[in-house]
Amino acid sequence: MSDVYIPGVRSRFNSEQIVQDLMRLEQIPRDRVLTNIDNLQNERSYWQEVGRRITSLRDSARFLFSFQNPFNERISRSSDEAVMTATTTREAAEQSFRFTVKQTAQADRFLSRPLDERMRVEAGTYNFTVGNDEISINYRGGTLRDFVSVLNNRGRDKLGASLIAVQPGTISLLIESKVTGSENRLSFSGDSIALATNTGMMEISNDTQRNISLTENNIRAGTIDGNNATASNVTVNDGILKLAPRTTAAIPVNMTIGSDSPLVLRLETQTRVETGDVYNIPQPPPGPDVPAGSVTYSGITVQNQPSNAPLPDFTPPPPPVRQDNMEVLNLVFSDGTTAKLPAISDSSSFTSRQYNLSDIARGKTITSISIENSNTHREISIGKVEILDPTSTSGGLRPLNAVSTSRDAIISMEGIEITRPSNQISDLIPGVTLNVRGVSERPVDLNIVANVDAVKDAIFSFVWHYNRLMTEINVLTSTSASSMPDIRTNTQRGDTRIVDEITYLTAEEATAMRERLGAFSGDSTLRNLKNNLQRTVSAPYPTSLERELTLLAQIGISTNASRSVGYNPAQLRGYLEIDERVLDAALENRVPAIRELFASDTTGDLLADTGVAFNVDALLRPFVETGGIISLKTNTIDSRINQDERRVANLDRQLAAKEQELRIQYARMEAAYARMEQLSNSLDNFNQQNRNR
Repeated sequence: MSDVYIPGVRSRFNSEQIVQDLMRLEQIPRDRVLTNIDNLQNERSYWQEVGRRITSLRDSARFLFSFQNPFNERISRSSDEAVMTATTTREAAEQSFRFTVKQTAQADRFLSRPLDERMRVEAGTYNFTVGNDEISINYRGGTLRDFVSVLNNRGRDKLGASLIAVQPGTISLLIESKVTGSENRLSFSGDSIALATNTGMMEISNDTQRNISLTENNIRAGTIDGNNATASNVTVNDGILKLAPRTTAAIPVNMTIGSDSPLVLRLETQTRVETGDVYNIPQPPPGPDVPAGSVTYSGITVQNQPSNAPLPDFTPPPPPVRQDNMEVLNLVFSDGTTAKLPAISDSSSFTSRQYNLSDIARGKTITSISIENSNTHREISIGKVEILDPTSTSGGLRPLNAVSTSRDAIISMEGIEITRPSNQISDLIPGVTLNVRGVSERPVDLNIVANVDAVKDAIFSFVWHYNRLMTEINVLTSTSASSMPDIRTNTQRGDTRIVDEITYLTAEEATAMRERLGAFSGDSTLRNLKNNLQRTVSAPYPTSLERELTLLAQIGISTNASRSVGYNPAQLRGYLEIDERVLDAALENRVPAIRELFASDTTGDLLADTGVAFNVDALLRPFVETGGIISLKTNTIDSRINQDERRVANLDRQLAAKEQELRIQYARMEAAYARMEQLSNSLDNFNQQNRNR
């Protein structure tokens, strides 16, 4: 039944198939143009990928000599990170310091006794003071947990609270200052006093602070040799006691210190060291002065012979031996004994010092504080002397369970004692923030050095992007025979060994690279770029170590850094290798010269004008800048694609007209044949009718 013809339903001559076959022949030029468009689009994507690789290499090269280059980065190395660390900025200079941490900064942290977890806090106004900042809370009443939540929300970065579960069913309230330093005491006022005392956090105590005034009337002055000091040697002005070299002074105290007393002696010291010779050479004695005299009689004057008192030869006493003694402070007790206080240190500004009296006095009565300046070239000043209980807060409260008490950090840098309210000290060394972590018995060495790891990472990045671009160029310009056919001609066009040698590619990346093998085998632009890159990275450059460091190979970067023996085709393709051992050795002590190797200034205008990275950047700039080579390549391809797309559109219109014409022609043929067949049938019927007659 397949040959049954149904008029209007099936073509007698299979016209539809004939039209399709004819149109398939007519579409061959259009298909060729579409294939060319696909090839052009692939070429454009290849150039765009080259542009991305060039941009990546250029960025990594520019990073090596830009303002943010890694050679300016600094890191700190501490001999004991449990005691002190540091963070650095690019402004820090390479240098070394020695520190001793005598005391870390702390904040007030007060703990209550165990409380019933169902305890409620009454409504009221709870006032707290941290340093000069006051936090006031109008509380409506509620549970301890609710009160802690309100206090934390209100206190923010100044004040905090928490609950500690000591035993099942009980909790302890911890209220703490979040600001360290002796000047930032945590104080209670208003209803917070009742809260502190009712919870066993505080107790009412007498104010034990005692300020000792420094006036001329209560200071006893003297000298080391026992003579009375003159007014110019020991002076008191505006509460500052100043002692010249070789003088002494006593400050009356008259206070009994219990063996378990929390009282401390706090005072400020300042020193001034004479740079010249302060010793005045005494002159010889003048000898006796006896008048000669005369007698006059009757106009005659008789002159006495002047007296003659021969003097022995004068030998001036030798100058005193220079004395440097920083143990100048002593406590004098009522039983006649004394106790030396720890040595002070030189400081051009007043530095606060604190001593625990119970450890020194041991229950004795302190009659005075003695200052003995036995130094020959050092003036010592004392200011703001006070005896106080450091645990007491304003308002006459003393903590019963002080987890920590506010105090300053005290460190010694190269023998100079420094006090700061915080454990983060950023105003001591430019570009360096010290982080005080713990007290040290031994000095801690802190070295500010170049960030070698950052430099190494930047060099690795430069070599990686260089090799990645070189790989792209090698793949696109490959001309050796291989097993991969050309997309357009289905012929061999590239050496697959180039891809097989690259071990870091994924399977998908390797397949994509094989597809573009030899795509630009006839393009001289990429070949010239490859040759210029190889010359740039292998050329010598001026550095401060002319005889030792002028080539990348001297820091372990070359095409055969591994020093392999025998033929290796991969090493002939221009890839760079890194001998990490050689590079690490060079970075250990040649960082300035390595920086000059990558970019240096030879004209004195503070701008880089030569070097590996600088020249690589200059070489690549014309390729990726606005209107550069890559842009021209892709724009040209875009123009060709646009032309072919317009040609495809014209061909589509022509093909549509042709198809319509063929369909019309074959339809007419079908209609004519149908009329002829109908006429034939009519004639047959007519003849049949005539025969039947």
